[in-house]
Amino acid sequence: MFTAIVLIKTSSDRIPEVAQEVSDIRGVTEVYSVTGEWDLIAMVRVQQHERLADVIADELSKVDGVVSTSTNIAFRTYSTHDLDAAFSLGIDD
Repeated sequence: MFTAIVLIKTSSDRIPEVAQEVSDIRGVTEVYSVTGEWDLIAMVRVQQHERLADVIADELSKVDGVVSTSTNIAFRTYSTHDLDAAFSLGIDD
């Protein structure tokens, strides 16, 4: 699994529409509306490295209202949530 974190700047009048269109792209698992320099953050998860280019360059960056993007490819994932789920026996505390 390959994961990319895509920071997205949008036209200010299209943030919700861009978020919805980006979230509809196959390979995009989450889209967050955020404060700060960027308007949206999209999580992209694909099985083949080559699919990152398909999803990000060929689809996401061409959504009407996307002004610019910055992509960060993850090396490793560190998450206690993932570890808890992996070792869960399904017993509620």
